[in-house]
Amino acid sequence: MRALNSFLLSLTLAVTAWAQRADPSFDPVKDVSLRFEKGSVVVGVPSGAHLKAAFMEVVKKEGSGTLKMGKLPPTTAKDEIGDGIWHGQVKVPVSGEGLSGAVKLQVTYQPCTEGEGGVCYPPTTRTLEVKAADIPGPKAAVLPAGNTPEAAKAEAQPAPVSATVSGVPPSPAPGTPTPASPSHPGLIWSLLLVFLAGMGASLTPCVYPMIPITMAIVGAKGGGKARGFALSAVLVLGMAVTYTTLGVLAAKSGAAFGAFAQKPAFLIPVSLLFAAFALSLFGAFEIALPPSLAMKLQGDGSRKGFGGAFLMGLVLGPLSAPCVGPVIGAVLVGIAQQGIVWLGGLQLFVFSLGMGVLFLAVGTFSAGLPKSGEWLTRFKQIMGLIVLGFAAWNVRLIVPAWANDAMWTFVMLAGSAVFGLFEAADDMVGQFRKALAILMLVLGALLSVRMVESFLSVELLPRGGAAAAAKEEHGGWMEQDLEGALAKAKAEHKVVLVDIYAEWCAQCKELDEKTWPEAGVKQWLAQNAVAIRIDTDAKRKDLAAKLQIRSYPTVILLDGEGRELRRSLGFQKPETMKAFLQGNAEAAR
Repeated sequence: MRALNSFLLSLTLAVTAWAQRADPSFDPVKDVSLRFEKGSVVVGVPSGAHLKAAFMEVVKKEGSGTLKMGKLPPTTAKDEIGDGIWHGQVKVPVSGEGLSGAVKLQVTYQPCTEGEGGVCYPPTTRTLEVKAADIPGPKAAVLPAGNTPEAAKAEAQPAPVSATVSGVPPSPAPGTPTPASPSHPGLIWSLLLVFLAGMGASLTPCVYPMIPITMAIVGAKGGGKARGFALSAVLVLGMAVTYTTLGVLAAKSGAAFGAFAQKPAFLIPVSLLFAAFALSLFGAFEIALPPSLAMKLQGDGSRKGFGGAFLMGLVLGPLSAPCVGPVIGAVLVGIAQQGIVWLGGLQLFVFSLGMGVLFLAVGTFSAGLPKSGEWLTRFKQIMGLIVLGFAAWNVRLIVPAWANDAMWTFVMLAGSAVFGLFEAADDMVGQFRKALAILMLVLGALLSVRMVESFLSVELLPRGGAAAAAKEEHGGWMEQDLEGALAKAKAEHKVVLVDIYAEWCAQCKELDEKTWPEAGVKQWLAQNAVAIRIDTDAKRKDLAAKLQIRSYPTVILLDGEGRELRRSLGFQKPETMKAFLQGNAEAAR
């Protein structure tokens, strides 16, 4: 779910950015408006730029009283690495207690420009001075009994707050970018996937055997098609109430921790939880409700009629949790990270409709379902494999390459067992399944070799195609040692190419994937330069001021003496980068 949403939103950004070039004159202070309005800090960026949610923060560092930042609003899109971003402006609500006089708020944000040449600037902190009286308290103010209607009207329409930003004139309200409306280009596809996930959940061993029993309990079987359909629909409505409530709660919590849901402290425990779910689906152990609670939820079997059907629908969620939990949990994580309340409720409503298809069919037509057996066990294991893959995918950007290979090795080996590697194949279906199992075993073996290569920094197998490009994008490059690169360049009469990057920089990864592996760029570097990568954000902070780094990525050409020849900001396509390297300033603009 989250994978599809992230992909489609990123694709939308990419298509938009393809047709434009980033504004090279963008200033992360002057071009970002900052003001206080009706209890919220309002941060705005012009068209062609965005703000990253992960770095948005409002704090008070000094003075009496306390300040609390409220829930961040939902992000309007995602960048190339799946982080939530805002276009236009974002309002960050704040509240205070015990404040007095002029309060200095420290506002931290990270702006990025879009399109070719787009860059991400380091997180920027500015001071916003606000009157304490203009910051709302922890509770809503109540009008005194003696207030007149005129006073109440004046209270309801407060005058604009005057705020001063340290070192920067206040940004006027007119012309401030309006917030971009949320776009959901993959809405139909995402809802279809959720619907199919619901249908799949109805086939789990915790739900499937209960369908005919449940429909018999509520009296849907044998009462005619019309009554059967009506009772089934009411039961599904009860399920929808339970799951839609979960979706709304997940979305509301998502708005609260938005950026936290992208951080290792959240992603790693979630992945471990889903790995445990997967092992349960594989049969390693059972997750089940306490028998006493399950009996109370099921009742005494006398829940006939529409009220009983609705109640049965409400409790089917907890009853099916041991098997449906991994499926719905994956959906809930995606909803929480988006933080869009109406979309969260809609997705879980559609999920319940998918889960209710078989209930409707059995209740309406008194249809007999195929008996549980090996196919149901196999289906449960396949769902476990999908959940295990989600656990690995969820942390792919925050673990070392060798750990990523190790996780997918385990996924492939588990898949080979699920599809019957160690089972006899008596018919064509069995032979096809076993062939798939052998294929996954081979992929697992190859991934295990790559894991050893990454961990030990050796090469055991030849690489080709995209894999070769991925490995050789920085083949022969130096890392972090600018002094050594300058000495080497001076001895070999070459220039130094410095690629300034940061781990959180989406455009840096785009440069790594699309530009540095290009044959012409690699050839020029091999013949003319000593190439080096430097992380001035985390590893070589001492070089940030010396090299005057204002944004990421920054590419600098130096001569052997360390004198700067020219620099390029942001992501550049291979042809533009070649023109820059060759000194064609006009083509590089």
